[in-house]
Amino acid sequence: VAFARTGAAAGTVLVRNAGGILPLDASALRSVAVIGHNAVEARTQGGGSATVIPEHVVTPLDGIRDALGDGVDVRYARGAVVQKGIQELPLAEIRNPRTGEPGALVRFLDADGGEMFTEDRRATTLMYFGGDAPTGTAAVIGITTRWTPATTGEVLAGFSATGRGRVCADGALLREDGAAPAGMDLGASLLSPPSISAPLQATTGQPVDLRVEFELTSAPGGLAGILGITMGIEADESAPERLLDEAVEAATGADVAIVVVGTNAQVESEGFDRDSLALPGRQDELVRRVAAANPRTIVVVNSGSPVLLPWRDDVQALVLAWFGGQEFGGALADVLFGDVEPGGRLPTTWPATEEDVPVRSVTPVDGRVVYDEGIHVGYRAWLRSGATPAYPFGHGLGYTTHAIDDLRVAEDGAGGITATVTVTNTGDRAGKQVVQAYLSRAGSAVDRPVRWLAGFAAVQLEAGASAEVDVAIGARSFAHWDGGWQREPGAFRLHVGTSVVATPLEAEVDPAA
Repeated sequence: VAFARTGAAAGTVLVRNAGGILPLDASALRSVAVIGHNAVEARTQGGGSATVIPEHVVTPLDGIRDALGDGVDVRYARGAVVQKGIQELPLAEIRNPRTGEPGALVRFLDADGGEMFTEDRRATTLMYFGGDAPTGTAAVIGITTRWTPATTGEVLAGFSATGRGRVCADGALLREDGAAPAGMDLGASLLSPPSISAPLQATTGQPVDLRVEFELTSAPGGLAGILGITMGIEADESAPERLLDEAVEAATGADVAIVVVGTNAQVESEGFDRDSLALPGRQDELVRRVAAANPRTIVVVNSGSPVLLPWRDDVQALVLAWFGGQEFGGALADVLFGDVEPGGRLPTTWPATEEDVPVRSVTPVDGRVVYDEGIHVGYRAWLRSGATPAYPFGHGLGYTTHAIDDLRVAEDGAGGITATVTVTNTGDRAGKQVVQAYLSRAGSAVDRPVRWLAGFAAVQLEAGASAEVDVAIGARSFAHWDGGWQREPGAFRLHVGTSVVATPLEAEVDPAA
């Protein structure tokens, strides 16, 4: 648990911190607005076949509340619908009626209602690819759990699967229906199935016995015993303006507003490409409205890859938290309140607009996509295009400042070099800096990037301290591939700094092969 929390904080990237709003002084706060779907339904992993079920998940809202304690008014508003369709029930809110442990009871029944197979699951999203469960021979799969809601209000309870089923609450039938769209792709029927739901009044702390019975015989053929089904709650999309108004109300007058935006498994996951870099739903509008209501607005981005941030200059701070794992919320609180410094640097380039992204073509011709970029991908493609991104590869801020000076170069005797710089912490608290070294070759006879990452090294320094930092650059960094690794004669240019576009120190290098 401690490692997961430390790792999540170490990978968090701070890309904007106007006025030094971060870290927040927890002792000076009396009210905090936490806003956003992903603050309570956090994405902790990438999805698809790599999905695992954690023992528990600390959401951003949980982490912030735990860090501030009862003395601070932490108010929450969803703000916008992010994920459409059924979402699984949070593990912390469900109990298996047979074991009393977190999770659900799953039963496979024959046509006469006889039990064929039973198992205890720690989630209400189920995926079967063969195995012991009789997915190909049973008539019905039943999922039962005791759900204790964390909020009060009307919800839409149900299931998502391609076929027919029933949803019940406390023994009463809420809805019996089915959906199997004509011509639906078999893969889509598994990964993005339709939803069946019905209204249910939920009350904070009052348990509800939920049961879903799905008719396996109604599922589309062709999946050979493969089954995917989720029991849970569907977001109510009937009043989007009300959600936005509630967010503005929560933010107004709060000492600080923390908006957690992000993607969902419908737009970013394994098994398919993204068709847009925009945040799903009305999250961009949400951020703009909250920032207008509270000038001390901090945005946390919960996504696994770049998204568009058109409001980035309108907020005080911008934190890229990625998929934070089970300790996401605790790690985020550690970063926001300064217990640890955000330790990450960008491994990707974040665009200002979708039109700037240097992708030549993703449209198939005669059913074929040709990837002709060669080595010019990622930050290399950005440098070649000349477009200015929102945030470049390697960028990342901390809670202190550093000076990088006195570049020296020594050959390593094996065709590489060691670049040495002096790093000084010029701020008033301990902090980390990542020294990055890039190479370039003007007038090369070889197809090369404008510059390429050759090495990097991290250093942790106390306030006022200095250290010599060595960056090893092996012989391979000077080589190119032509039926084997080859070395073009002549000098290269070494660039050292803190991102691919912030390299104030330079030297000419020509190590002996």
